[in-house]
Amino acid sequence: MDQAPGSPQGPEDHSAQPARSPGCYRHPDRETGIRCTRCERPICPECMVNASVGFQCPDCVRGASGGGPAPTAARPRTIAGGTVTADPRLVTKILLGINVAVFIAVKVSPSLLDHLVLVGTWPPAPFTPTQGVAEGEWYRLVTSMFSHEAYWHLAFNMLSLWWLGGPLEAALGRARYLTLYLVSGLAGSALTYLLASPIEASLGASGAIFGLFGATAVLVRRLNYDMRPIIALLVINLIITFGWSSIAWEAHIGGLVAGVVTGYAMVHAPRERRTLIQYGTCALVLVVVVGMTVLRTAQLT
Repeated sequence: MDQAPGSPQGPEDHSAQPARSPGCYRHPDRETGIRCTRCERPICPECMVNASVGFQCPDCVRGASGGGPAPTAARPRTIAGGTVTADPRLVTKILLGINVAVFIAVKVSPSLLDHLVLVGTWPPAPFTPTQGVAEGEWYRLVTSMFSHEAYWHLAFNMLSLWWLGGPLEAALGRARYLTLYLVSGLAGSALTYLLASPIEASLGASGAIFGLFGATAVLVRRLNYDMRPIIALLVINLIITFGWSSIAWEAHIGGLVAGVVTGYAMVHAPRERRTLIQYGTCALVLVVVVGMTVLRTAQLT
């Protein structure tokens, strides 16, 4: 999520050239507007450590400069309060692996897909329904998030997951990132169940992926990075969403809205009530998910 270079200016127009933020002292290619409260060196989200006031750099935390606190006094934290880890893409790799594993299982046993996809009720009238979320199979709201049938569908979603997931996982921390992913995916599934035809099956990680899009936009705005690349990519994906008849747009919109709401709580919550606000917001989104599911079930039964 490095900031894109600004538009070039002619030599006579120095006064109109936008100011560039300094680069992190440990990662010079990453522009940032945040500085260590002790040594005032610029630090990126991966390097910043929570302090009583503002953030500190890892060197000050270790006491290597400025007589910072002892290593045990504070653990490195992300901008959202998560723990900084050695592998910032671990959860993303696991999610990617689960999606690929389910895809392989479906290819080995195609009949398995019938039990994983999101469908409201099946078979349709005049037959008596025996399958679907309305028949008590709520697990389909989750399993459909990890199911793909077409190679191109899997490839597109997994590339998006890798591109968006890594930076988000590093910025939020593993637990918050995983919560964001699951909440966004469930919101997309619930909105699809509520608005789409109950006999049309849908599947794919797109709801969760659009949640990552929304949270990325919030994070980019929070860090004062260039918004144009992520906005352009999001607009392209929305055009595809509404221009392709076979795409469940409900999942995309549901995931996007949930991602924006949850992502905003993750990166803007005040430090003294951070955990309460972050997970409280996630809980509220889940309450809405349950409410939509209960409402649609009542309509279909």
